[in-house]
Amino acid sequence: QVQLVESGGGLVQPGGSLRLSCAASGNIFSINAMGWYRQTPRKQRDLVASITSDGSTDYADSVKGRFTISRENANNTMYLQMNSLKPEDTSVYYCNADSIRTATMDVLFDVWGQGTRVTVSS
Repeated sequence: QVQLVESGGGLVQPGGSLRLSCAASGNIFSINAMGWYRQTPRKQRDLVASITSDGSTDYADSVKGRFTISRENANNTMYLQMNSLKPEDTSVYYCNADSIRTATMDVLFDVWGQGTRVTVSS
């Protein structure tokens, strides 16, 4: 069974850093674009950063210059390096893959992890 598992969340002081990881497991052949989302107070998920399979990236204006998204295709892992964290970055962060092709050539669309909580507070 294919799944995404996030890790690396926690409590950090303003100005601090955290690195989130998203590991994809299962019988995976390839993963298309991936992204990090965070939950708003209204329980919606806003895009924080995205990365294509060939490494092109995009960021929400609120995190540009502070967050860096990356991925290791060989390990089916994606990262989010978060620096200069602010209290408004506090949220649950979710990993997403817009499509995953399995080794049996099935395609799974819009795959989500379970989320990891980031709290920025003094």
